[in-house]
Formats: sequence, structure tokens, C-alpha cells
Amino acid sequence: MYNSTELTEKINAEVANIQYNAEPKNLYEPIRYILSIGGKRIRPLLMLMGYNLYKDNVDAIMNNALALETYHNFTLLHDDLMDKSDMRRGNLTVHKKWNENTAILSGDTMLIIAYQLFNKGVRNEQAWEAFIDATLGVCEGQQYDIDFETRNDVTEAEYMEMIRLKTSLLLGYALKIGALLGGASAEDVELLYAFGEKMGLAFQLQDDLLDVYGDPKTFQKKLGGDIVDNKKTFMLINAYLRADQVQKNELDRWMQAKAPNSEEKIAAVTHIYNILGIDRLAQEKIEALFAESLQCLEKVNVPEEKKAPLRAFAQKLLGRKY
Repeated sequence: MYNSTELTEKINAEVANIQYNAEPKNLYEPIRYILSIGGKRIRPLLMLMGYNLYKDNVDAIMNNALALETYHNFTLLHDDLMDKSDMRRGNLTVHKKWNENTAILSGDTMLIIAYQLFNKGVRNEQAWEAFIDATLGVCEGQQYDIDFETRNDVTEAEYMEMIRLKTSLLLGYALKIGALLGGASAEDVELLYAFGEKMGLAFQLQDDLLDVYGDPKTFQKKLGGDIVDNKKTFMLINAYLRADQVQKNELDRWMQAKAPNSEEKIAAVTHIYNILGIDRLAQEKIEALFAESLQCLEKVNVPEEKKAPLRAFAQKLLGRKY
């Protein structure tokens, strides 16, 4: 059995060794760049860990895992462009370092490379179908996120479905594909998928929470970005649900303000969150989802010592403060 640190080192070494066509340089260099500037490699790591529950030769499915990491970074490249983000992992985003056209075309190329890599990996029809479903689902989630930008009536249920598709789906499918390639039972495959999906929901809600309440010295994004961008997050949706009329009017004023002072807006909305206890509400939801995810892992039919690395990784992931 490998632990998460050992597998992450393997993944980083393989990412660094992916071979691309040399020319044109301005097509492939942004791909090397986005893959080289860090990231936790959560998705390929979960695939290898899911596989390692049943088989030891994790290198056999490395191309499958690299395909998922390449796809994930493709979505980030286009997501940064759509959100007009300047920074990613403490570095300039591709459309800022190069230009918007390069970001689109290099992103499209990454998508093709992702499918090429998966096709070079272990062949399994169910795993291939799962990979297709996962990649399509993320795009569906992204469209919901875009749609929500112009809506003021987004419900908590709609938001949870959006983040399920956009974020947690890929974590669930990473484990599912790894389990399928490892020869797991159908029951274990679905339990591992559910474990990853619920863990992913908790992970995204924690990201929402940290966007407001994270430590500015260690959080890798500028605090309050979701508030500035009027993102319909779990926090904002529940603030509206619990606010009195005066607080709703104040929220509306900031959401509708044209070119407001960012720091003033963040402070004002955060103040309302504090009064309503939105941080505590979010933390309770995160803990409930995390508990559900561990219950799914508990039911997976492999020895406890084999599940220990996954459990430890999940606890580390949801214990993050940055």
C-alpha cells in the first residue's frame, strides 16, 4: 500500500515527464506552465488510491490518472478566462501571461490530450464511460454556475447540485475509475464514488467558507473574491434565507452596486454573515457531509488497513486552513 505522499510524488514526476509536441511553442508552453505551477493533484491521487485498494501496481494506470489531471487543469484554464481571474496558485493565469486566444486554444488542446492519455491507459469500457460522464458533468456544472450569475433566486438545493457537478463529481469519478480498473465489486465502486462525491461537496463548501474566513497569510486566493463577484454561494444563499428585511436590503444594495469599493463590500457582507452565524452554519454542513463520506468508506469491503490511507487523506483535506 502507498500513502498519499508517495503517490503524489509519483504523479508529480509523471506530470513533469509528459511529452508534448515541440511546436508551435505558444500552443504547448501554456500547457506545461499550468501543469507545473502546483496544485494538490487530488483527482489523480484519488484514482490511484482507489485502484490501490485492490491492486498494487499503480503505475499501470498512471496514464488514466494523468488524463484526469490534464482534464481538470483544462477546466481551470477556461474557468479563469470566464471569471477574468488574474491569478492561479499564486501565479498569473494563462490568459494574463499570454492572451485570451492562447488560453482558449491551449485549453482545447489539453482536452484532446486528456482523452489521448486515457486511451493510452488501461482499457476498460466502464472506466471509459465513467471518464466521459465525469468530463461532461463538469461542463454542465460550469454552465449552471454561469446561469446563476444572473439569477437572484438560486436555492440551496440548486447550488448543491451545481457544485456536485462542477467540483465533487470529478472526485467521485476519480475513485470510481480507480476501483473499476482495480477490479472492485459493483457495490464497492458505488460506495467509493459516494465517498468521493460527498467529500468533494464538503471540500467545496469549505472553500466557500475559507474565501471569507481563511487566513490571508496562507490562503492561496484573495479573500472575499466570491463576495466581490456576487457568487451565489452556500453562504450568500443562506444569508438571504435568514436575514431580516433590513439585512436583505443591505445585501441587495451591495449585490446591485456598480463598481463598489471591494474592501467595503467584503466587510459589509461579512458583517451580516457574522450576525447571522453563516460561518457556523457552513461548518455544520461541512462536518455533516464529511461524516456521510466516511460512512460510505466504512462500508467498502476491503480490510481496514487498506482504507487507512484514504481516510487519512480525507481528514487532511478537510482539515486544511488554507
